[in-house]
Order: sequence, then structure tokens, then C-alpha cells
Amino acid sequence: MNPVALIIDDEVQIRRLLRLVLEGENYKVYEAETGQQGLMQIATHKPAAVLLDLGLPDLDGLQVLKRLREWSEVPVIVLTVRDDVQEKVTALDAGADDYITKPFSNPELLARLRAAQRKTRPPEEVSVFKNGDLVVDLTAHVVTRAGGEIKLSATEYALLRLFVKHPGRVLTHRHILREIWGPKSEEHRQYLRVYVTHLRQKIETDPAKPSLIQTQPGIGYRFTG
Repeated sequence: MNPVALIIDDEVQIRRLLRLVLEGENYKVYEAETGQQGLMQIATHKPAAVLLDLGLPDLDGLQVLKRLREWSEVPVIVLTVRDDVQEKVTALDAGADDYITKPFSNPELLARLRAAQRKTRPPEEVSVFKNGDLVVDLTAHVVTRAGGEIKLSATEYALLRLFVKHPGRVLTHRHILREIWGPKSEEHRQYLRVYVTHLRQKIETDPAKPSLIQTQPGIGYRFTG
């Protein structure tokens, strides 16, 4: 059965382009040109992924996202014409799984779409993460490389666990701080930088050129495993 994708965008040309790209990947595609239509289509068709434009004629895309997150965890990729860091941070904090700036390349869009969908796997499918000789067993709470155990502090493990459970998803500084240190720690980014550095030194093949925990400048981190 083909996966379902929903495009919420008021530009006919963008919808047409996205339809061609998605149908080429065997998605069944539905379209909506307003936020209200989009919410109704999500409830009706239960898509595997949503592509959401922020500039809609009736509801702001962020309003759509906030309403949607009250009852659905469907992966959402935000489409935006503005390469504005704060706008992206706001969208991610509101519940978006990722964002892509128009104009975009088709391969990048599809890669981000696959990454966003991976986070919806059942917990048992991500209980053990493997990348090369690195193994993170979330059930046993054990991290190993080449069979040898890597000793992590409780905070380092909590941070790694958060990353592993959201592969491919951009996690904002604010979100990570709130999850690991609590709501009153959202402004203390130095905590996060220190622990990310420590974690990279323990799990990355080359901590100076990290391939697993990638920095999204001004926004947060993406775990690419």
C-alpha cells in the first residue's frame, strides 16, 4: 500500500511540482490550498507525512501546526521562502519535524521527508541503534564501540537517548534543554554545548568533524544516524 502525503500550499505551481516529485516516489498525494482544508484532509486521509507552507491565505502555517499537534503526531516538514533562523526555530518549537527553504532540490526534499518519517517507527524498532561499530542499546542502557563499553554520565546518556529517538530530526536548543534539564534551563545553551562536545568525544569517529551529531547553526542539532 502506497504511503499518503498531503501538500498544504496555496501556490498551484508548488503543489504541481511536489506532486510530481512525490508520485515519482510512489506516494499517494492529496492537496489543500488553505489551512482549514489541510486540517480536514489530515483527519480524513491520515497521511504518512505533511508538507506545510507557512504563508497560507486563511490561517498562518504556525497556527495550523499548533492545532494539528493537539491531536496528531504526523511528520510535518515546513516549507518557507524566507531563510530566517528565528522563523525556523519557531516552527520547530511549534512541532515541525523539519523545514526546507524554497526553492529546494528534489533529492534534499526526499531525504528530509524520509528522515522525518523515520521518527514515527514503533519504539521496538529503535531500541537498538547501530552506526558502524557504534551500538546504542536503549533497552539495556548500554553504549558500545567495537564491543567495548563506552562510559557515559547520566546526562550524556539522556542526551544521546534523545538524539537516537529522533533520527534525522532537527532538535532546537530550547527543546533539548527543556527535555534534559527542565523548563527553567531553556536559556542555558552553554550546558548543551559542553555536553554535546563531551558526547562527540566519546561516540564520534572524528570529534573534530562530527558525522553523527551535526550542528544546525543558530537552531540546534540534527542526529544523522
